[in-house]
Amino acid sequence: LLAQKPGWGRRYSILAGFVEPGESLEACCHREALEEAGVEIEAPEYVGSQPWPFPHQLMVAFTARYRSGTIRPDPNELSDARWFALDSLPELPPPFSLSRQTIDLWIESRIGR
Repeated sequence: LLAQKPGWGRRYSILAGFVEPGESLEACCHREALEEAGVEIEAPEYVGSQPWPFPHQLMVAFTARYRSGTIRPDPNELSDARWFALDSLPELPPPFSLSRQTIDLWIESRIGR
């Protein structure tokens, strides 16, 4: 599942959000997927982290499996969200970004199968 934020042009990325006070990182993954895209996920797995300078935060990446739901992008957060096949990926973030590194890991896991 990749999403597009308003004003990003044609670029798609992984879902992103902020951890609420008292919330675990895994619970944040579940909540953000449901709030932003309308889907339920399961088995979030930590991928890595990257410093994020706006405003002095840490970006943390997870992968997860789809559980249920129909994609319904929150129009306040996203201009689009959809599933993409490996052979028809859209424009992606630059390679140095944690989002792109996470997507690249997913691609590598599919090619090696």
